[in-house]
Amino acid sequence: MLFFVLLLPYALTAHLAVISPQDPVLRIGSSLTAVCTVSAELEITARSLYWTLNGRRLARNTYRVQSPTKSSVTLHQLNGSLQQSGDNLVCHRSNGEVLAGSCIYVGSPPEKPVNLTCWSRNTKDLSCRWSPGSQGETFINTKYVLKYKLKWYGKEKDCEDYTGLPYMCYVPRDLAIFTPYEVWVDASNQLGSASSDVVTLDILDVVTTDPPPDVLVSRVGELEDQLSVCWGSPPALKDYLFQAKYQIRYRVEESDEWKVIDDAGNQTSCRLAGLRAGTVYFVQVRCNPVGIYGSKKAGIWSDWSHSTAASTPGIERSHGGSCDSKPSEHNSTLRKELKQFFGWMRKHSYGCTDVSIKLYDQWRVWLQKAQKTHDQVLQSGKS
Repeated sequence: MLFFVLLLPYALTAHLAVISPQDPVLRIGSSLTAVCTVSAELEITARSLYWTLNGRRLARNTYRVQSPTKSSVTLHQLNGSLQQSGDNLVCHRSNGEVLAGSCIYVGSPPEKPVNLTCWSRNTKDLSCRWSPGSQGETFINTKYVLKYKLKWYGKEKDCEDYTGLPYMCYVPRDLAIFTPYEVWVDASNQLGSASSDVVTLDILDVVTTDPPPDVLVSRVGELEDQLSVCWGSPPALKDYLFQAKYQIRYRVEESDEWKVIDDAGNQTSCRLAGLRAGTVYFVQVRCNPVGIYGSKKAGIWSDWSHSTAASTPGIERSHGGSCDSKPSEHNSTLRKELKQFFGWMRKHSYGCTDVSIKLYDQWRVWLQKAQKTHDQVLQSGKS
């Protein structure tokens, strides 16, 4: 009711005063002369009128009385509109009453959208995002439409789900595989239009998937500098022919800095070595589905899995982290340890014992216990 009462004076005079032009659309840097014409029925003169722009009173030197019933205002070098719904230019009588108003839209035509990128989650959908051009902001309402069609046939379609992030659209269903699509973005507003370059893609070439499930991190017996990590294959792609690649990253509890094992291969387990003893580690895994149905393109990495935590036992050790599954990362320290291991094995194994990782683990436990005993002897000697 209060809102209605406040608008009532303007409603009663709206047909007796008018601003021209009404709701103009102008480029940034333009000038505008607007005229407020009042009816003789109001019994007021143009000399008594004043103007406001977005509620701010304009200087008198911008006004001009064109006739007893016409007042004009001239604005130079207009900046982009403060809001996409337009800037409010209003003509007032001397007591502040609103006589007439006009919305001014000041902006730029859209630039060519760039950086169009698309991906498909498990081949079932298509998401695309883009950037609005080098300048970006147009200051007035600009419509972006993602369009797509089968390359050699089929009807052009508009993406309809823009509920995600800005400059992004989602196609949830009804997509073909083994047939390339053409995808592009049209941008338009009241000052012009522009289109992005056309991107040609096959759904199978832009597949990503869900983070690996069932990530488990556990100790490796009593080894103080190692943790074992295992995880499941992407369940949504279980019926597809592809080869997964995995990445692992891990960090200590008190740090936000992740260490990444860039390529853990296509296995679903890995051992982290060279860790600090008695330390809590957080571990995440992600997947890249490579070569789905023979695709030659590199896949797209999934999001990282939720963090899984585990702690190493024992005393402090400080080495750089590595994944035992990568032979290329074996260094001189490991070769020295292996030499010690084979010497230990000749003393502690009998018959035709296979050289296995289990036997190697037994040696590591023995070595760490021997080191502890040595440290204790040294400590007692000092005391």
